[in-house]
Formats: sequence, C-alpha cells, structure tokens
Amino acid sequence: MPNAAMTEKTDVVLIGAGIMSATLGALLRQLQPDWSMTMFERLDAAAPESSDPWNNAGTGHSALCELNYTPQNADGSVDISKAIDINERFQVSRQFWAYGVENGVLGDPSQFINPIPHVSFVHGADNVEYLRKRYEALSRHPLFDTMQYIDTPDEFARRLPLMAKGRDYSDPVALNWTDGGTDIDFGSLTKQLLAYLGRSGVQIGFGTAVRDLSKQSDGSWNVTVRNMRTGQNRMVNAKFVFVGAGGYALPLLQRSGIKEMAGIGGFPVSGLFLRCTNPELIKQHEAKVYGKAAVGAPPMSVPHLDTRVIDGNRGLLFGPYAGWTPKFLKDGKNTDLFKSIKPNNLFSMVGVGLTEMSLTKYLISELLKSPSGRVASLEEFVPRADGHDWELITAGQRVQVIRRKGAGGVLEFGTAVIAAQDGSIAGLLGASPGASTGVSAMVDVLQRCFPAEYAEWAPKLKEMVPSLGVKLSENQALYHEVWDWTSKALRLSDNTQTLAGVAQN
Repeated sequence: MPNAAMTEKTDVVLIGAGIMSATLGALLRQLQPDWSMTMFERLDAAAPESSDPWNNAGTGHSALCELNYTPQNADGSVDISKAIDINERFQVSRQFWAYGVENGVLGDPSQFINPIPHVSFVHGADNVEYLRKRYEALSRHPLFDTMQYIDTPDEFARRLPLMAKGRDYSDPVALNWTDGGTDIDFGSLTKQLLAYLGRSGVQIGFGTAVRDLSKQSDGSWNVTVRNMRTGQNRMVNAKFVFVGAGGYALPLLQRSGIKEMAGIGGFPVSGLFLRCTNPELIKQHEAKVYGKAAVGAPPMSVPHLDTRVIDGNRGLLFGPYAGWTPKFLKDGKNTDLFKSIKPNNLFSMVGVGLTEMSLTKYLISELLKSPSGRVASLEEFVPRADGHDWELITAGQRVQVIRRKGAGGVLEFGTAVIAAQDGSIAGLLGASPGASTGVSAMVDVLQRCFPAEYAEWAPKLKEMVPSLGVKLSENQALYHEVWDWTSKALRLSDNTQTLAGVAQN
C-alpha cells in the first residue's frame, strides 16, 4: 500500500473517462471552478467503452421512436408516461450542450450531434393499429406534436427506399415519423468535454486503474490507483468520489462498502451489430428506424436500422443481436461476474435466474443464431438484404442492475444513480437510456450529494439549463423557446424546422 504520508489530496475524484464522468466534471467546473478535480481511466484513451460511437446506438434517446417506452395497456390504450419523462430528460441534455457550445465548453456541434429523423416501424394489422393509437396519444402532447403517422406504401417507399425494395405490402406497414430526432456521437462529445476539463486544470490520468476505495473518519475517501504501465501504486484523498466506470462501476461501488449497495448485483449482456459496408446502400437510408422487440427479449434488444454520423461520415447499423460474456466491460475479465457475487446479493442473483427464464431462452436463441439467421432478422427491415454487404461488429458491454425484491431479486432495464447517504460517493449503474439523459442524471447526483451547495448553484444551473425544475410538457411556450435556442446553438435548425415555425404553418 502507498505511504499515507505521500497521499495526494483533491476535492473530487472522477473514475472513468466516459460520458458520465465527463459530464459531471464539466458541470462542477462551471459551478465550482475553485475545486480541484482528478480523473482516472484504466485504459489509454477517452470514451473507450460504452461511450465509443460504435459501442452504442447513438440514438439520442428521446422516446420519439423507441416503442418499449410506450407500452400498450390491457385495454388497448397506450401508456406514454415513460416517453414523456425520457423526452423531458433529453431536453435537459440538449440545453446543457447548447450552453456548452456558446460558452466554450464544447466545440463544433456537428462533430457530435446531427439531425436524423426518428421513426417507429411496425408491420401486421395488430401492430399497425397499436402504432396508430401510439401516434394519437403522443401527437396530442406538446413534446411530440410534430410526429406524423404514415401507412401508405407510396409514402413509405418515398421516405425509406432501402426498406421498401422488395417489400410485400399485403402485410400492412405503418410509421411514426419525427423529423426532430438526432444522431449523437457520444465518443466525440466525451472527448470535447474532456478537452475542456484538461484546459481548465483537471488532472486526467489515463492507463490508471482504481484498485481500492477506503472511507476515512473525516468522511473523505482514500482512492488507491495503479499505473497500468509501471505497476506503481499511489493514493489520492478526495472529499467526493464519482464512479462512472461503466460496467466496472458495480464492483467499485461494492468495494466502497456503502450500505446502499446491499442486495445489488449485475447481469452482463453484450451486443452485436451488422454494419453496412456498401456505400450505395448507406446512401439509400437516412433515418433511425426502430421496430418492436421480440417476445421475451430485453428492451435494449429492440431492433433498429440506424443511420450514424461518425467522424463526419455516414454509416448504417442494424441490430442489436444479443451476446453473452461474464465480462463487465469489453476490455474486462471473464471473472468479473463471479467476483461480483457477494453474500448480500446472492439471493438477488439467484432469484433473477429463476424468474427471468424468458430472457435466458432469448439469450440462448441469440447465441445460437447463425450468420444467415442474422441476415433473416435484417430482412424484416431490408427485404433484399445480402449478407455480403454487412459485417458483424461487437458493440459495448452492458451490466443490467439486479435489485433485491422480497426473498429474491428483480432485473432492471434502465439507468440508476447510487449515492451514499452522506453524499460522499455516488455512481451510475445500468444502461439505456444512459448517455442521452446523462445531464439530468448528473444534476440528480449534484442535488443528492451536495445539498448545501445546490441552492447556491441554482442560478448558474438555470443559466445552463433554463428549463431545470420546470416540466416543459406543462409549459409549451418555454418548450418552443428552448427548442429553438438549442436547435440554433447546436446548428440543427438549418436542417430542420423550428417548432415555432411549425406552429405558424
């Protein structure tokens, strides 16, 4: 162990160089520029895991197209409450990014955000009826009032030519189409935020792994880190620690010993995508088109044909196909899952294994799927798909949260902030909607971990996020105002109509 006399001191330690740590660091730099901050990343690059653009769908989850956020009730009605909540949270992210561009925190927005229509797609009479009801419920709501409903073959073919070629329209199709969607390169966004942090004096240590977290009598934390190149250990004492280490957040928070982690476990799921290698096909599709998940499949498995903009180049992905490995990161170890099983979460883990049989069957079927089977799934979206035009890539690793419930456990498909009662340490677990609602999640961290300072920070936070504390769904004038501002600041309005313009037409 390092000598206690040699311990360095800092106000804040950020673990992981992904979008969450970068976002929290940027917020704190704006709110409390006199605080010292140190970031540690075990790998040698920024955003190397789930924030990397090829490791996530880059959808900018705003519930415009994801059907798992609008489930159908037993009476046939559609529940849009989750869609509204996620869209509200995404608007918070848009506002902070717009503020960042205008105030030197971020650079060229086209390097990380670009306008792309968000589209929901179904086929079959029952699904078409569901999508019509979804449209009727959402389009009456202020946050979704530019959505369009399309169910004619001609219009389908005009908007989605790649999906139309060879399609048999005796099987009816329908779309919910929204022009105001975006594609987000969270890797580029993270790198811009980290560049700002570096310019502002934050110490960023790549190739440095956190080995231990130890709570001190004064409420601070001793963080033991190891240089992955030299093997040398050192200790940093921090008043506050944030664990934004992707899948490795779970074992690190377990190591902290905070009581809030009791009963919490994790289940890793990996993803595979087919990436298009034919430039002519890529040119024929310009939308993020989401379908319905298979029965028994987790929400993160919703199939989508997805236009991407990465490093200024357009790409096309289809997936995801589920995979499985006991690793908690792509660069993790095969012992990760087994080491995470503790006496306090054993029953949670076993309980989930017994109750989630449909998920188990789904994963097994996905793992057994052949290359031709993957292409057959793609044909639902691209009827004339040719496997020679696509290559299989491995996406990021996700660790879904398992919580104690009764004598067993329940598997959660979402994002969860875990914070110690005294606010000295917090971390983020889970997956979707994840990065898209990251600013909202990090504001939640600030509120829970810094209650005394939060009141003083409120004016600055309102400057960065004007709608903070207000439901845009209940204040349409403010929604139009911030939408038009963010569209202009992020250079999206040149390609899409502003809401104010739409309202006037």
